[in-house]
Amino acid sequence: MVVFREVMKIHQISDSYFTQTEFNKYVMKRTKKKTFKRADLILCADIHLMENKPVCRTDDFVTETQWKKMNWLCELQNTHDCQVMHAGDLFHYWKPSPWLLSKALNYLPMNMMSCYGNHDLPQHNYELKEKSGLYVLEQAGAIQIDGGHWGADGPGIVDIIDERRIGMVHIMTYQGKEPYPGCTAPKGATLLRQYPEYDLIVTGDNHKPFVEEHEGRLLVNPGSLFRTTAAQFDYKPRVYLWYAETNTVEAVYVPIEEGVISREHIEKVGERNDRIDAFINTLNDDWEAKMSFEENIERFKEENNVSDKVMKIIYKAIDNGTN
Repeated sequence: MVVFREVMKIHQISDSYFTQTEFNKYVMKRTKKKTFKRADLILCADIHLMENKPVCRTDDFVTETQWKKMNWLCELQNTHDCQVMHAGDLFHYWKPSPWLLSKALNYLPMNMMSCYGNHDLPQHNYELKEKSGLYVLEQAGAIQIDGGHWGADGPGIVDIIDERRIGMVHIMTYQGKEPYPGCTAPKGATLLRQYPEYDLIVTGDNHKPFVEEHEGRLLVNPGSLFRTTAAQFDYKPRVYLWYAETNTVEAVYVPIEEGVISREHIEKVGERNDRIDAFINTLNDDWEAKMSFEENIERFKEENNVSDKVMKIIYKAIDNGTN
């Protein structure tokens, strides 16, 4: 009873609010651990392993950060003891170096399936897949390749779990408004209705995550696993746990570090463009042009105090253009 009174006092709960029995139930409810539910698949896409640091990153992305994320994915797989299904673009460039290949061999989940994304293929051409780094991983037995690859019209069946038919494809698809003017890619809802034979369709290529549902069937576009552009400043990378029994998914967010995405390079480009605009604006209608292009350049230099450094660049460009 003393504990009951003290806790009620700490939480500023009136004695009349709970009886002792109700209070016990309240405590049990608040302290009860969430029951673990094992997923049947972990869904992800667009990992884009790379060896050149994204210009927006201020951390040691290439040698540390991307591998920490991959290690987190492996740990999640160990927890659920299920396959990781990846919808394409494992590599950012189809021809990874021996260093990147060896790192991938060490950090890929033990049971992983992927399809070929456009970045995984030379010239974005599936017929040239045998030249790619992803093909090397497949031949080494480090990853299983299946599904609808880049260039396919739709998903290819990759598995059947508890009578749920699962398809996967690397194809541009979206939810809501068009991602860019003139987009001809199908909406996620359209793909889902176009392929009613699948209970679950996993897609890649669009780095923005979304889930589409129609009559109990799902299309899951997991989005990119890493933040590699300044536009992803507020982006929360995630994977999805899929449960076959209910054909439902649950988002699990990838741990991220704040303050490692910078927009400084964009601001510098903006400042440079402002300088170029100011430079162009100095050309006015009162300026009298000569017949000789070189004379015009020299005169413009003198009247506008253009530095010798800039003039060297201009002359070099002129020479290259006339060779």
